Amino acid sequence: MVAVTACNYCGSESDFWSERERIYLSMEKSDFSFELPQKLIAQTPLEPRDASRLMVLERAGQRIKDKTFLGLVDCLNSGDLLVLNNSRVLPARLFASAGDGQPGLEILLVALISPDRWEVMAKPGKRATVGRVFQFGELRGCVLEILPNGNRIMSFEYIGDFFEILDRVGVMPLPPYIKEKLAEKERYQTTYARNPGSIAAPTAGLHFTDRIFARLAARGVHIAFVTLHVGLGTFKPIKTTNIFEHRMHAESFVLPEGTARAIQETKEAGKRVIAVGTTSCRVLESVFAINGVVRAASGTTNIFICPGHEFKVVDGLLTNFHLPESTLIVLVSAFAGREFVLTAYRSAIEKGYRFFSFGDAMLIL
Repeated sequence: MVAVTACNYCGSESDFWSERERIYLSMEKSDFSFELPQKLIAQTPLEPRDASRLMVLERAGQRIKDKTFLGLVDCLNSGDLLVLNNSRVLPARLFASAGDGQPGLEILLVALISPDRWEVMAKPGKRATVGRVFQFGELRGCVLEILPNGNRIMSFEYIGDFFEILDRVGVMPLPPYIKEKLAEKERYQTTYARNPGSIAAPTAGLHFTDRIFARLAARGVHIAFVTLHVGLGTFKPIKTTNIFEHRMHAESFVLPEGTARAIQETKEAGKRVIAVGTTSCRVLESVFAINGVVRAASGTTNIFICPGHEFKVVDGLLTNFHLPESTLIVLVSAFAGREFVLTAYRSAIEKGYRFFSFGDAMLIL
């Protein structure tokens, strides 16, 4: 397995912009804005998972079709390959009181730095001064360092297995637009989540059930997995006016040998590789950008896929409906075209589709 670190770029690897890319250099984040009624922001997951709706975008004819998620199977062909992100969400939000009896602290585990040391976001930050100790249930945390971005490095003391304790004392880090309490932690996990490390769910995968997988198998659709631990890079808002000035945080990924082989065989057979989620898409395009081929790799990526990017691996994309002016809707626009995507979003709003993490799905082919 080859370790790679993907650069933060939009479009080709060349230092020189192509003519097509130059067209997009003046794109602003407001170009990816839309008005969304609050009532369409899904607050709770549907039961069963595959009861969601599915909007299908056909790029070739600029057609939009409305289906249910069970209809996904009918949109795929024998030999197509779905690539899913099997990262597992950590219950990464912790609440504590200070060891000296002072007011407490809320933290979000952002990234593992070394054994028992984590980068964390702290709120309120003014309480998380260097040397302060906080008790998070069975976890005792000490602030070691304040980073330039305002995050902290904390060390933890505990007895037993850290992740088992975290599962007991931690809270799922739901996005701030979800106000309802989550009844079951597992509903913010995909059914195939295996590798812990994310601080947000790869939400395109939340719709999949054993029933869906059985129907896909019967149709001859293949399944493969990558891992990208969703971190700050995925949901960090674009603050620059010009989208090309935005810089992503790095996120760790693994593309296994079996997945690389499956992609190669799919391409050789003339079939489609369909990324389930923007995270899977970013892994596949990152590895190709570095190596010129898709092969087993691991490392970090901060790739920001914008209009002008030439997709080398991904032939289709299954995703949810994303926040306005986010890196996610920019990526989707790069794949399907900004005007077509915004037209589809307006249609979804008119038809009452559910938006964001627990919302409905979109398939782009």
